[in-house]
Amino acid sequence: MTLHSIAGIHRFFTPHCSTGSPLASLLFLLASGLMPATIAYAANVRAQAWITTDDHRMRLQPVAVQRLATPIAHPDIRIDSSHRMQSIVGFGAAMTDASSSLLLAMPEPRRDAAMRYLFSRNDGGLGFDFTRIPIGASDFSSIHYSLDDPPGNLPDLRLQHYRFDHVRDTVIPLMRQAHALNPDLKVMASPWSAPGWMKDSDSLIKGTLRPEYVDAFATYLARFAHDMDSAGVPLFALTIQNEPSFEPGDYPGMRLSAKQRVAAIAALGPRLPASVQILEWDHNWDKPDEPLAVLSEPAAARYVRGIAWHCYGGNVDAQSQVHDRHPQLDAYLTECSGGDWEPVRSNGISGQTTSLVIAPLRNWARGVLFWNLALDDHDGPHLGGCGNCRGIIAVHPDGRFTPTDDAWALAHASRFIRAGAVRVASSGDAIDQVAVANPDGSRVVVAANTRRIPRTIILCDGNSCLRWKMPARSVATVQWPGMRR
Repeated sequence: MTLHSIAGIHRFFTPHCSTGSPLASLLFLLASGLMPATIAYAANVRAQAWITTDDHRMRLQPVAVQRLATPIAHPDIRIDSSHRMQSIVGFGAAMTDASSSLLLAMPEPRRDAAMRYLFSRNDGGLGFDFTRIPIGASDFSSIHYSLDDPPGNLPDLRLQHYRFDHVRDTVIPLMRQAHALNPDLKVMASPWSAPGWMKDSDSLIKGTLRPEYVDAFATYLARFAHDMDSAGVPLFALTIQNEPSFEPGDYPGMRLSAKQRVAAIAALGPRLPASVQILEWDHNWDKPDEPLAVLSEPAAARYVRGIAWHCYGGNVDAQSQVHDRHPQLDAYLTECSGGDWEPVRSNGISGQTTSLVIAPLRNWARGVLFWNLALDDHDGPHLGGCGNCRGIIAVHPDGRFTPTDDAWALAHASRFIRAGAVRVASSGDAIDQVAVANPDGSRVVVAANTRRIPRTIILCDGNSCLRWKMPARSVATVQWPGMRR
């Protein structure tokens, strides 16, 4: 990285404490871990470790790793790289209308800096390789709309009023830029509601899908998938309804019972491009019986490739409950938002990482998605719904942006765990942790110390053991070379 590029990042990226000079930016990048640091711990072996603390005194700060001369019988973490589980698709957040409008409103150099931070792994970027887009409006839209809103809300069975223009003008350019920054990027999509004319409420608000419009709804979703493909942003996966057991009163939403989802999936499956996976459920951990009910019906089960989960109710072990019954299916955490409540709910960055990165991966998740990629200083724009949700970055009126706690929590996975990595067995109850083997053979462990006291952690991978110190309430990512398989 040149001093010129450091100065460029300094202009658009606003850490919480900035002294205003390119040199200060360089020091910040070095201290925060946004520039890589390598710690040699043996003649031919190197380990790297980065720490973030809940109080922000350390932000991806490099720390020393010591290699122990002899193996330890009972380490805090033991890795068994021979026991391999699910492969990893990636980490990221959703490109909502709120996020795309804020990014597109930024001056181009500042928008480019924000996109590099979110999607690139170069120059300290988060390296997001998984994202989600709404089909039509969500609560994080400035207006409520679907892609087929005919005059008078009259039935439009032939979808003559279907319009892809808004997506083409807003989401598509950003997704193309994101893919150029990270070719591993996978995109999934979810509708918050069918068009109002398809519903018994005759509105995007409340109601459910009329049975006579199941085929029309399937055609609507399939057309969106084909349009995304034609626009150069093919979908990786699609769900048929965001949060189908929730009926919000002030933004688009739609109830869909398990029986209705079976009918919709059976109609959608033959219409979709073969490369697009259907994920069932897309709602909370508290109702694992819902996806299990859909999977019990062969007409739908034949098309389902995985289960999408949200974090707002229940326990993460629901993912394992369904996996144990259907081990051939993938699991994804497809939405969880940070917000003003976060320090109470999950005990800061360390708790956030434990609950939404480590635990989902240990319960078979192949990917983790937070909610909005970007929101403004007032947690918007939005129309209804959540008034205190938090984005990965906060975009300020002058076009600068600041990473939020969610950025630091996700960074400990997204910057180091590559697409195609495989989770490997890791044991030890002393600290919350998860381990993966990257495609290049390197090993990565993400560990969280949610306690109020510092810890010294010993990790053993075969006969090689490492030791590092973790402050109270902190997250560590440790990376070391491994044998390529």
